[in-house]
Amino acid sequence: MPYSNGNINHMEHWNIQMGWLQLLLETDPDGAERLSELLENQGAASVTLQDAGDEPLYEPPPDTTPLWGATRVVALFSDDIDIDRLLRELEAAFAPQPLPPRRIEPLAEQDWSRAWMDRFRPTRFGRRLWIVPSWHEPPEPEAVNVLLDPGIAFGTGTHPTTRLCLEWLDGHVTPGMRVIDYGCGSGILAVAAARLGAAQVWAVDTDPQAVAATRDNATRNGVGDRIEATLPEAVFNGCADLLVANILANPLIALAPKLSGLVCPGGVVALSGILPEQADAVANAYAPAFDLAAPVVQDGWVRVSGIRKPDPVTL
Repeated sequence: MPYSNGNINHMEHWNIQMGWLQLLLETDPDGAERLSELLENQGAASVTLQDAGDEPLYEPPPDTTPLWGATRVVALFSDDIDIDRLLRELEAAFAPQPLPPRRIEPLAEQDWSRAWMDRFRPTRFGRRLWIVPSWHEPPEPEAVNVLLDPGIAFGTGTHPTTRLCLEWLDGHVTPGMRVIDYGCGSGILAVAAARLGAAQVWAVDTDPQAVAATRDNATRNGVGDRIEATLPEAVFNGCADLLVANILANPLIALAPKLSGLVCPGGVVALSGILPEQADAVANAYAPAFDLAAPVVQDGWVRVSGIRKPDPVTL
């Protein structure tokens, strides 16, 4: 998802039963982007970007990846790495700027893959939709099951904004619909819509990694032929019966004219990634084009939804 609601984590599959070292560096957004790439090139098992200054991250501009003013870069390495050599190579690559303040912490040996997998269990959303980690058997084989591997994607259904959208999709997708998932991330919403019966789904994201993850998840779930994952520049002809956008309030407001125009008259929209104090501003941006329902709040996040009004009659 291009407009992140939490820590940004680039993770590879971790080996098991080995010791680990954490390298933590305190920097600014530009430094964080550079360091992330350098650390991944140095073989980091994971690179996570965290808020280092308790700074809310609510209003990034559209088509950007937001970072905090004070960002902590956390890289995980096997404990057999030559840490002195690693730091020398980082210093050389980061020059002419000095390497930011840093510290190294050992981590206790444990089965990281198992610890990661144990966090994710099958979950039902609405009446018939299940999100099932790929290593689990579906609890209800006859239900609508979406298989997802959280280790390769950005969205897993655990965040309240995603839950709000999944529950809404369960009640609104009907067979044959044309659907747009704007800000698709892992493609969890796009895949859910296709599994619920949508005939064609356009999954849009600014991040090429998200587009690739969506294609992978669509193929894994047997709906790759019905999901077209694209960057926003791709031309979309016509309008959709349903649009879902799980991003953040400011991008939703900025994109209101564009997203409203992508929904056919009589079609439906669901918007999430919204804080309660932002709900009125988002609703006001979409009210000219939609008859809006009362906002739905879950765990401090809001979903705004509605039905597209008929286009004005021109004489």
